[in-house]
Amino acid sequence: MMRIFLMFGAIFGAVSVAAGAFASHALKEKLTERAIAIFEVGARYQMYHALALVLVGLLLTQIEKPTPFLVTSGWAFIAGVIIFSGSLYALSLTGIGWLGAITPLGGAAFIVGWSCLAIAAWALK
Repeated sequence: MMRIFLMFGAIFGAVSVAAGAFASHALKEKLTERAIAIFEVGARYQMYHALALVLVGLLLTQIEKPTPFLVTSGWAFIAGVIIFSGSLYALSLTGIGWLGAITPLGGAAFIVGWSCLAIAAWALK
């Protein structure tokens, strides 16, 4: 698990930086300001949760037996990035409004991830 979470954290971090640069340079002339803002929210939340995944991966290196809450936290962060950031990227690039209805599912996954991380942290010895 530790390697999976560290790997996803690193990949999501790199993609977040690339997405932010892409929005600032390549998309500036092609999308509305509102669409750029939506895209940038996706990139920002992706970076936050890339760092959270790295934290989860590093915590897993410090404990003998992974707790279910810590593992669930990592998977929830991965799901959240894919659903939340992915739907915002798609919404801003395509303008398909119903994609915005998917975004809260990713936000819920983020909340589950942070809640599970809090429970796992409380149980650390």
